[in-house]
Amino acid sequence: MPSSTRSAGSAGPAAARPVTSPDPGRLRRTFETAAERYDRARPGYPAAIFDELAALGELSAGRRVLEIGAGTGLATVPLAERGYRIVALELGEELASIARWRLSGHADVEVVVGAFEEWPLPGEPFDAVVAATAFHWIDPDVRVPKAARALRPGGTLAIIETRRIPDADERILAALRRCHQRWGSDKPPTFDAGGAAKPPDSIAEIERSGLFEAPTWTTHRWRQEYSTAEFGDLLMTFSNILVLDPADQAGLLGCIGEIVDGELQGRIGERIVNQLVVARRRS
Repeated sequence: MPSSTRSAGSAGPAAARPVTSPDPGRLRRTFETAAERYDRARPGYPAAIFDELAALGELSAGRRVLEIGAGTGLATVPLAERGYRIVALELGEELASIARWRLSGHADVEVVVGAFEEWPLPGEPFDAVVAATAFHWIDPDVRVPKAARALRPGGTLAIIETRRIPDADERILAALRRCHQRWGSDKPPTFDAGGAAKPPDSIAEIERSGLFEAPTWTTHRWRQEYSTAEFGDLLMTFSNILVLDPADQAGLLGCIGEIVDGELQGRIGERIVNQLVVARRRS
């Protein structure tokens, strides 16, 4: 990671600088600026998630699937390996290009560049609409109603929500928060471990729509470990960091790198919680 001229311990709350929150539309386009790093640094998903999706959605090989926000194909590849016919919709051209390369051996997968909000639905409905760590980026006035329109009656909406927190004690977490405060994050992470026990955010929205039967959800907890450099790579795939100017990015990565190298011997773990939400469209 780039070095910082300030120590982690000096990054107290008083040093934090106010930052205007970027426009959500701009935030969701930042991933395009880091497509190769995103593909390299972001971990995928446990295989058990896709096994559960297949069982809960009664999805066998040959079923027709629309994936929203495919990125570089981290979820698309395991879906394709189950033999589904997939249209993978991705906003960014560079991200889509990597996804096409990763999926080049799967003839039944089409990667399409476009925003779900404007994308014209095809005449043939889908058996499932899937969004892996992407549903929250879609316009909330559009995402659930349009997903329902994309599905056949009885078809499945499947949403994977992801929460992550460094696997460290509160002293280390507090130091990491100070780094985010010092180097310009307008909303420093809380690292709330208790959030994983709460129902996924999309549950209430699906229920309010009246378009789906009662959703079910399952939770998958796992751990990923990174070197200092790998963790820096990962951080540079998150929108709130990608929108910072280069000096603040370097300061943040340097501050966090000092903590990982000095306090954690150059290795940091991350607790990852994936919640799978599955709901059937009403007939």
